[in-house]
Amino acid sequence: MKNTDDTLNGLFDFIKNSPTSFHAVANIRDILGKSGFTELSESEPWQIAPGGKYFVTRNGSALISFCVPESYEKAFMLCASHSDSPSFKIKENPERKEAGCVKLNVEKYGGMLIQPWFDRPLSVAGRIVFNDGGKIKEKLVCVDRDLLVIPNLAIHMNRDANEGHKVDVQKEIEPVLSLSEKTSLLSIISQQAGVPKEDILSHDLFLYARSEPTKWGAEEEFISAPRLDDLECAWASLQGFLLAEKPAAIPVYCLFDNEEVGSSTRQGADSTFLSDALERLSEKIGWSGEDYKIALSKSFMLSADNAHAVHPNYAEKADPINRPVLNGGIVIKYNAAQKYTSDAVTSAFFKMICKKAGVKYQIFTNNSNIAGGSTLGNISQNHVSVPCVDIGLAQWAMHSPYESAGAEDVESMIKAAKCFFEEEV
Repeated sequence: MKNTDDTLNGLFDFIKNSPTSFHAVANIRDILGKSGFTELSESEPWQIAPGGKYFVTRNGSALISFCVPESYEKAFMLCASHSDSPSFKIKENPERKEAGCVKLNVEKYGGMLIQPWFDRPLSVAGRIVFNDGGKIKEKLVCVDRDLLVIPNLAIHMNRDANEGHKVDVQKEIEPVLSLSEKTSLLSIISQQAGVPKEDILSHDLFLYARSEPTKWGAEEEFISAPRLDDLECAWASLQGFLLAEKPAAIPVYCLFDNEEVGSSTRQGADSTFLSDALERLSEKIGWSGEDYKIALSKSFMLSADNAHAVHPNYAEKADPINRPVLNGGIVIKYNAAQKYTSDAVTSAFFKMICKKAGVKYQIFTNNSNIAGGSTLGNISQNHVSVPCVDIGLAQWAMHSPYESAGAEDVESMIKAAKCFFEEEV
């Protein structure tokens, strides 16, 4: 295992280089390639061999990776996270001129804390689709400079600003691009991508916060960064997946997109992506249909998506007893309405994993007066039904463009994920 500083630097580099789900998957694709994994295509036949390591992507924003040990029990050990984070998506024909400024027309992607997006440096990243000699091609883009700001209205003109203010997204969330009417976003994107503007057919572009990840606190016990939900779990569980030695079953690493908007896309957890991959894999290694169903019955999934820590200024919002803290260990999440998949059996299994890995765990339940959200585990069960536990790392300010967590918890997740992938079924 690396030391804490090396671990955090690896996480920070990953977050900085992953402003969108497309970039997150591209970076993991690169990590897997350098680790000896072979890329498969959904549109071509698969060649699978014992001892092989593989991955497949969908839409450039979701990824599934697996290894085929030389010997293994018929079962899958799965860990799932998501690649997307709440942001603002740039609409088609985005420029709008008003008050001497060129602004961009955007819409909400996911349920975010809106106020922190004001008065901070922003930029644009995503993918473009363009015409390359009569063929449609895609290219990732990231404008790596402070390009935009969404300016707040001065207190002098809104005396009630600190008394509570509902943000009008269409009116107030229009980031300022320029004073020059000659400026267009696509011209900047075209120059950055090296693609003629007239060849750009469409785009999936998002705002992203430019704030750098950092370690802070009197004893440097905290970290803050954009997109900790859920790139922290995505990166940490990937490290555990790569470090696992002699897995007893088939280890599977999953990264889904669009969790923040319900997962009901072809690259989301509520799609056939996972079932398609597992069924093709089982066929290639010679399992019958019944073998596959037996394997699922003996399999297990970790749904790894960050969790709420008790807030230092809003402690009353947390459950009075189950109150996760930063650096308190991996959070096991429960919900009686089955928004989380954890039950007595699956949580007991994961507690044993934590004990074996030598890491702490803690419990999250909602304050009974406050409804919680759902995550990947129960959604993916619509297509691949296996025992599952919902876990995450404790954080503050979830769905803010700059979130905070504990510096020690990242290594705990890596150790637990490694132990999980090595565990006997």
